[in-house]
Amino acid sequence: MKYAVLLPVAAGVTADPEWVGAYVRHAEDCGFESVGAVEHAVVASGYSSVYPYDSSGKMELADDLDIPDPLDLLAFLAGRTSRIGLATGVLVLPNHHPVVLAKRLATIDALSGGRLRLVVGMGWMREEVEACGADFESRGRRGDEQLQVLRKLWAETGPEGASHDGEFFRFKGAMSYPKPVQEGGVPIHVGGHTRAAARRAGRYGDGLQPLGVAGDELRGLVGLMREEAGKSGRDPDALELTLGHSLSAVTPEKAEKLAGLGAGRLVLRGNATKSLDEAKDELSACAQRLGLS
Repeated sequence: MKYAVLLPVAAGVTADPEWVGAYVRHAEDCGFESVGAVEHAVVASGYSSVYPYDSSGKMELADDLDIPDPLDLLAFLAGRTSRIGLATGVLVLPNHHPVVLAKRLATIDALSGGRLRLVVGMGWMREEVEACGADFESRGRRGDEQLQVLRKLWAETGPEGASHDGEFFRFKGAMSYPKPVQEGGVPIHVGGHTRAAARRAGRYGDGLQPLGVAGDELRGLVGLMREEAGKSGRDPDALELTLGHSLSAVTPEKAEKLAGLGAGRLVLRGNATKSLDEAKDELSACAQRLGLS
């Protein structure tokens, strides 16, 4: 099992360079596999969109909370660390033009020595997606095409460059360098709780990171991902499953139970504390409990 840590954005500390740098270096020293950074390009004050992962319909983050750009944050952390993986969790894909995004992701992967993992979602906040210039209703189709564009730009090394003629994006002879260090490009995992997310992971992704689902619903999404991979001529066994848990509550026994559902990675959420010492102690205690080095 791989154990990742979600950066404690709710504590309002992830834009503090000394705090977040020290936290991630400690996570690296504790033996955690990776850290994840969330995204909201903007949060609309008094948004009317329904947050699907809490019964209140509202996320836990305040409208005016510091939420740094995840890719800039991960690039900063790449320079402060040497081994730990760097992941988004999740990047709101409709907010980004894929040609520009391909270059940004490849740059971080190259400069970090191949440590980047991309977790994408289609976004739930209509106000945010529309503020970034995308149509909310067609964001799923657009997202599928964005993933194809990313793969194409990373893979094409011929002298004529990459070309694409789709519903949302068109270009010809595009030379996008540097390429990602990792063979096959930056791993792309799909986050979400819907059947569309599972299908997207099977067709275009390297894994699924389902949110807010369990039991038979979770098994159904995993089965659908594997089915779609097979239909697309891809190896279902090569796809990863990432699930969530709490830093303070996870145990080897609970991890083993989730591994039985097919999980190969757990993303662990810590308490929202501004105390760096408390946050580091939570990491240390979890690492000791799990037997990490």
